[in-house]
Amino acid sequence: MTAFHALRVTRHVLLNRAHMLVYSLAILALLRHRLSCLLSSSLFLPLLLAELVLALMWVGSQATRWRPVRRHEFPDRLLREVDPAALPALDVFICTADPHREPPISVVSTALSAMAFDYPPDRLSIYVSDDGGSAVTLFAFMEASRFARYWLPFCKEKGLLDRSPEAYFQSNIGGDSDKMKVMYESMKEKVGRAIERGYVGNDVVFGAGERGLFEKWKGFTRHDHPSVIQVLLQSSKDSDITGNSLPNLIYVSREKRPTSNHHFKAGALNVLTRVSSAMSNAPLILTLDCDMYCNNPRAPLHALCYFLDPAVSADLAFVQFPQCFHGINENDIYACEFKRLFRINSRGMDGLRGPNYVGTGCFFSRRSLHGTGSSASESALQKAVEAAACSFELGTKWGSSIGFRYGSLVEDFYTGYRLHCEGWKSVFCDPARPAFLGDGPKNLNDVLSQSKRWCVGLYEVAFSRFNPITFGTTKASFLMGLIYAHYSCWGTWCVPVTVYGLLPPLALMYQTPLFPKVSDPWFFVYAYLFTAAYCQDLVEFLADGATIRRWWSDQRMWLTRGVTSFPFGTIQFGLNHIGISAPGFNVTSKVTEEEQIERYERGVLDLGVESPFFVALGTVAVVNLSSLVVGIARAATTEGFLDELFAQLFLSGFVAANCWAIYEAMFLRSDGGRMPRSVTVISLTIAGLLLFMGYLVFHV
Repeated sequence: MTAFHALRVTRHVLLNRAHMLVYSLAILALLRHRLSCLLSSSLFLPLLLAELVLALMWVGSQATRWRPVRRHEFPDRLLREVDPAALPALDVFICTADPHREPPISVVSTALSAMAFDYPPDRLSIYVSDDGGSAVTLFAFMEASRFARYWLPFCKEKGLLDRSPEAYFQSNIGGDSDKMKVMYESMKEKVGRAIERGYVGNDVVFGAGERGLFEKWKGFTRHDHPSVIQVLLQSSKDSDITGNSLPNLIYVSREKRPTSNHHFKAGALNVLTRVSSAMSNAPLILTLDCDMYCNNPRAPLHALCYFLDPAVSADLAFVQFPQCFHGINENDIYACEFKRLFRINSRGMDGLRGPNYVGTGCFFSRRSLHGTGSSASESALQKAVEAAACSFELGTKWGSSIGFRYGSLVEDFYTGYRLHCEGWKSVFCDPARPAFLGDGPKNLNDVLSQSKRWCVGLYEVAFSRFNPITFGTTKASFLMGLIYAHYSCWGTWCVPVTVYGLLPPLALMYQTPLFPKVSDPWFFVYAYLFTAAYCQDLVEFLADGATIRRWWSDQRMWLTRGVTSFPFGTIQFGLNHIGISAPGFNVTSKVTEEEQIERYERGVLDLGVESPFFVALGTVAVVNLSSLVVGIARAATTEGFLDELFAQLFLSGFVAANCWAIYEAMFLRSDGGRMPRSVTVISLTIAGLLLFMGYLVFHV
């Protein structure tokens, strides 16, 4: 059989392993030195704790560097050997939950881009889960089903690669594109009016029997309503304007009751899994976020290069594509690419049992989720309605050992982890043209809130009975267990980042050395550990096509999360764990979206809301700036100061350099994205208190 894919181990594997050995010896030497320092003063205890956490997290991260691989697929070979009519059926799941936060027209564009795959339309079914139970969302997809009759043949005729109408019309005008754009804008306007009103008005012209569909919504609320399943397009009956079949398009709003636990996105995905099992029962499932449109129409063929390979497919659970984003500014100021998470580390995991599931852009084998399931039948719709009921999962293993797993806010991470522990493997597929593109957050508060949510969810995995160290290392593999442990303990980064962000600058203010002198040989151990870690990180980013500025943004955001998302997430998890409900910090920005986008495109941080995150960030920034100014002044006037306190002066300068945009937002800017005056005042007050406490600890 012709090979549909190829794999090679990256060239720098041996260099990685040699570096691991040397770096490990340096860590052991540092810990020994720190223990000896602890005998002289208890001030070194927080530093020892911070360095222990850094050491353990470093050990976990090295498993991704043990055997990174790169793959390449050959979809043309696949098509030469497999008749398109014989390709396996594919069910696509798209989840949306709120028509105001997730505009239906954007969800429609995602669905249309999937419907336009280079794939036999009679083998393709699109399922849209509307957890908001919104009549407007159903209306949007009814309009989309009409537009699809024109859009799909237009894509095929023109050979388009951008098959999301929203993305395509942002950059293409003229000729036939103008006519199609008029149709799209008409649909967009109708949906927009319905969103503004909050309901589908009587002025809308419907086809036969369509008006009655919206009668069901009388008395509905988003948290209390029966199941609604509507087949909008049926491949066996509906065709486009050229006479070719259209894919199936099914709208699903699962039953919601105030007394039932709905398990968020994982619950919605499990409903779609059961509904699709009753209706189309495709052996392959693609999960997509509602804003993650298909950018490569051949993406299913790339995935099939693995699923149709008998040497790989027997224990292959899923093929994961990297999350990629459009509209990211030049320097990716909020590090929304998550290059290490979505690309670099995924290649490292791919050399072991495979990458983790990241929630979108993932093709699953249905049997890895719930076995072979039932087959589609004449009573499929009735079975589907029953499968979407609140009570269906009671007394079953759905969410525990079947389907997408419950028990964590990061259901994607948890599901992928559990599948690996059950013996399944996965593959990382990264074609030259990104398969899927999504939207990233455009303001700092949203980025940090998202990271805090991930932090809480990851802790839920770490403190479950499926702990990656005690369970994962024995069930998945030792190295995979280390990687999952590294991720699930993300929040503990707050310990070293906060300790190093506050203790050394406070000690510098009062000339208390915490690190060896420059003239001491031990200084070079610390210098090597810092320099080698940052240089390796930079080299890996550059090797993956990043720029130095984007790498700088990424490490800056990592430090930012270390004093904001991670400590707040750790506190929230701790409070939840002991039964105390912790307040959330989901602040709505009061500036207009246009202003935010304009600042984002210019690469200017947006801190224009009163968020506790920014209080913590401002406090650390002020403490380090104060210590840097005092330290430079003393270095210029005090002999021997640099030799004794250079390490702390360098750390304060490094933190201050990372905080330059914060100082601008606190003191220099006047636009809507500047830090609110109240947040600045609170940060200055807390920083002053910390400096006074430092005086009591280090000077008195």
